[in-house]
This record gives sequence, C-alpha cells and structure tokens, in this order.
Amino acid sequence: MRTRLYKDGAVVKKGFPIADVSDYVCDDDCVVWFDLCAPTPEELGVISEELGLHELAVEDVLNDHQRPKVDIYDTHLFITVYGVYLDEAGDLDPVEMNIFVTGNALVTVRENDRFAIDEVVARWDASTQTARHGVGFLLHGLLDYVVDGQFDLVQTLDGQVEELEDALFGGNGNIRELQRRTFRLRKNMVRFRKVTLPMREVVSTLFRRETQVVNAEMGPYYQDVYDHVLRVTDWVDSLRELISNLRETQLAQQGFRLNEIMKRLTGWAAIIAVPTAITGFYGQNVPYPGEGQPWGFWMSSVVVAGASVALYTVFKKKDWL
Repeated sequence: MRTRLYKDGAVVKKGFPIADVSDYVCDDDCVVWFDLCAPTPEELGVISEELGLHELAVEDVLNDHQRPKVDIYDTHLFITVYGVYLDEAGDLDPVEMNIFVTGNALVTVRENDRFAIDEVVARWDASTQTARHGVGFLLHGLLDYVVDGQFDLVQTLDGQVEELEDALFGGNGNIRELQRRTFRLRKNMVRFRKVTLPMREVVSTLFRRETQVVNAEMGPYYQDVYDHVLRVTDWVDSLRELISNLRETQLAQQGFRLNEIMKRLTGWAAIIAVPTAITGFYGQNVPYPGEGQPWGFWMSSVVVAGASVALYTVFKKKDWL
C-alpha cells in the first residue's frame, strides 16, 4: 500500500496508514491518494468506512473483468480502466485498475503489480505546475498513462500487421505459421477493442458538470486525453478491418495455389493418358500393323513419344504446366 498527502499542490506526507485518511479528507485544502494492489475484502472494507464508499462500487472491485466505465454515486465516482500489455507468448494481457474519486481523495486499486503505478507517480511529480488542481490533476495523470499505454500497444500491433503483410506477399514462412499469427492478432485485436472502445464514454463522462472533477483549467488536459482515445479506437477499427482483409487474402491465395496444382496434375494426366491409350490398343487380341515385327514396336514407341512431346509443348505454351 502506498499513500500520499498533497497540500497546495505539494506532497507533504507519505506512507501514512489508511486509518488517518478520514482525518485528512476533512480538510478541503488536502488531497489524499493511496494505492492498493490485489487487496483483500477486509482491506476494502476499511477503505469503504474511511471514505463512505458505496457497497456496489466495492463489490465491483471484488468482481474481476468489469467493463471500462464510470459510475456516479452521491459522494464519489467509481471508474474502471485497463492497462494493456503483451505477455511473453505475445497474447494481450490487460490489467484492471479500479479508481475511487471523491472531492479530495483518489484511491487506485490494481488487479496485480503488472500495472506500473511508479510511472504514474513519476508523471505526477513531473507536473508540479498543475498539481494544485487536486484530484482532477491526479486522475488526469493516471488516465493519461493508461491511454498512452494503449496508444503504444496499438502501434506495436500495427507493426505486427505490417510484418504479416510482408510475410504473406513475400512468400516468407509456411502457411500454418501465417495462419497462427493471423488468428493471434485477430484475437488480440478483439480483446483490445473491448478495452479501448468504452474509454470514449469514460473520458467524456468526466467532462460533465455534475461530476465536479474537471474544472475549466484542467479541461484542455482531459480534452487531449480524449483526442488520444479517439485516435486509438479509430486505429483499432482500421487494424481489425485490415486483419480481416489479410485473412481473406490468405484464403484466396490458398485457393489459387490449389487451382494451380490441379491444373498441372490435369496436364500430366492428359500426357500420360495418350501413351496409355496407344499401348492399350496394341494390347488387344486383334492384328495391327507391325504385329510380331520389330518395326511395329519402334513405330508404336515413336507414336507414344511424339504424342507425349506434342502435348507437353502445347500445355507448356499455355502455362498449364
């Protein structure tokens, strides 16, 4: 657990226990932030008593995999967002972050320690000029980090799509490997869209006057976050469509290769059929020219060879072989 106390935009105290929070939030000049990582129900109960949190919001924290959202209660806001990362296997690994926002307190509850809260704190410490805006400043730094992480990830996925295009049209890699990469990208993109698309509603809700979080001076900063959210969602939709087109192209290429193979097999079957027909005729129990004579054998061999070469020449010229 990490705690901080801000006063007049400056950090005046760190590492105090949660039991002291109620003493600080009574002072309108103080802003309190504390962070919990995978807390127990008992720890959440203590926070709920200190800040008067709604029981439904606390219940949502205990139930994982919430949709990104903003719930407005009488005394606070409850926000759910996701930090996004790729695991060692290349699969999308979103980390849930739940946020309680009161008039002068911000509580962050992380699903696990993969969410780099230290980077958020570093952003807060680097923006001392806007720290005087209290909770609105803290919430902006957190959302800005989340959205920037999503923007970085969509750039990474875009690079993977370009590599897949090069492999598809450059003939690099086997078909199964390309299919595996395509389905992994498609799966990641579907999960990523579920995380990023609701962020438009999350950020736009904070602009509403009844939330009383974003003042006039912090408005442009939240507008910048909202613009980044729109860019990410548009980019995700474009990549999803591009991946679908790549999958259709793969299927079309496979069909084309199959047609090429069938065309060549048919050509060779036609070439083989001619000598088979000629030797079949000579194998009948009826007299034919040259029967029982050496020249008859040589004549049939010349006819078989000549017909086969003629068919091969014609098929090759028509690019059937």
